Amino acid sequence: MHNELMPVACQILEFKQETQTEFTIKVATGDLKVEHGQFCQLSIPKIGECPISVSDYGDGWMDFTIRAVGKVTDEVFKLEAGDQLFIRGAYGKGWPVDQFKGKNVVIIAGGTGVAPVKSMINQFANEEGFAQSVNIIAGFKDENGILFKDTLKVWEEKFNTIYTLDRDEKEGFRTGLVTKFIEEIPFKDFGDNYEVVIVGPPIMMHFAGLECVKQGIPEEKIWVSFERKMSCAIGKCGHCRIDETYVCLEGPVFNYTQAKKLID
Repeated sequence: MHNELMPVACQILEFKQETQTEFTIKVATGDLKVEHGQFCQLSIPKIGECPISVSDYGDGWMDFTIRAVGKVTDEVFKLEAGDQLFIRGAYGKGWPVDQFKGKNVVIIAGGTGVAPVKSMINQFANEEGFAQSVNIIAGFKDENGILFKDTLKVWEEKFNTIYTLDRDEKEGFRTGLVTKFIEEIPFKDFGDNYEVVIVGPPIMMHFAGLECVKQGIPEEKIWVSFERKMSCAIGKCGHCRIDETYVCLEGPVFNYTQAKKLID
């Protein structure tokens, strides 16, 4: 039986540059199990480890979308297909996907926050009828920060999408923060049969949550991910602690009824 506390050596299958500072690696993960919205610890011996959300997965592989912003991620950035890194996990409470079945799902994601919802959206795309409808607002800072360009095109063909850039103008994208476009989602047409997912930078989640409540959305229908607060994954280091809540153990996905007290 696999001990989830023990790192496993895994081979990098593919390396894809997403932006100047962000990249996606596909890793052969064998029989490691994962659910939408969970994260793993990626490590390089003698360098360190870091928590990274799983951006997609399939039979025997996982994708991790990583921003090169620290010692470990900078070293991962230097790796190539065929190289090894070590993985432990997966950890955390992911998205309540079964609860979304048959419902109108609204997903509001900003920047690298698109990564923790990517695998779930792909399931909706691949399993026609799983969700009654899917509405996506995905925002990026500027044209240089756009992630998953090919995947965004697939989602645009299958779902109701609004893609935004904070300040740039680009064909297929609207200009403004994601909160500006929440009012365009036809919540009244959904009756009571919908759920809302919010993930992105803390400030974005804060104001997106407030805007959703302003639109009359019950708090219990809103779900958020504190994927940026993850650390050791086992509740020992305390880095993920917000008041008495350990995000690594109790999250990173929370219902807004609890999350509104945690957003900092």
